[in-house]
Formats: sequence, C-alpha cells, structure tokens
Amino acid sequence: MSPERVVHTETKGEAYSALKNAIAVARAPCRALTEGAAVRIDIGTVFEPDVLVYCGPRLPPDTLEVPSPVIVVEAPSPGAAAWDHGAKLEGYFSPPSIMQYLLLDADSRMAVHHKRGRDDFLETRILRDGVLRLDPPGLEVPVVDLFAPM
Repeated sequence: MSPERVVHTETKGEAYSALKNAIAVARAPCRALTEGAAVRIDIGTVFEPDVLVYCGPRLPPDTLEVPSPVIVVEAPSPGAAAWDHGAKLEGYFSPPSIMQYLLLDADSRMAVHHKRGRDDFLETRILRDGVLRLDPPGLEVPVVDLFAPM
C-alpha cells in the first residue's frame, strides 16, 4: 500500500468520527468501522472502504467481511479518484444493503453523496456545507465535520 497524504488520512479519521458521533446522537443500532473491514461485491471482488457503517448486532471480533453495510465512504487520493467515481460506484451498489456511498474530496472539502433511490435509481448530491442526511439509517452529519479543521 502506498503512503498517503496527511489530508487524506485526516479526512478518513474525521469521517469515521463524524459518523460514529451521528450514530450516537441518533441512538441508531449501528456501528462505524475504519478501513480494513471488507465488503464483498461479488464472488471475485472485495472492496475495503475507508469507513463503513453497518446496523444490527455487533459482528464477531474475528469477522473480516461486513455482510450488510448500509453506508460506505471513500476519501480518494488524486490517483484513485477515477476508480472510486467509476468502478467502485457501480460495485458498491451491487450489494442490496448499501444505501449510501460518500466520496470525500479532501482538497476541495466537498462531499459527493450517492444514495440508492426508488427502483434502484441513484440520487446524487454535491455538498460543501449544511447537513448531510443519511437515511437509512437515519443519521445527520454536518458536512464540515467530515473534514479536518482548517
């Protein structure tokens, strides 16, 4: 794995903290995990998002693949942005449990929010401020909290 820029690492940490806080505020029966937890896309494809949220009972400690994540987050480096906006976008919406896919651009402090809509249509919003509503599972996250303070 290649070294990462500090801004990339900070963004992943801030996104994890913001989602964990939103889960606590909402008292949602969910958990946030940082990178390393795998998401099975199909029989031959596994992705490791920077952050994910799953709901329901706590998974056993030796679990490697999260079976039903509801939110996945990527903070792509400049070299990986095309992959995260293309193949990963399509892949992440293959499992029916994934309802939200966030792409966080650390340099421009912009969140691209893809949400599974009716009949599996994707709704996309671009946010630089305000509150990001992630429903399901019913979380609200100030966009500013997804990025390190300036």
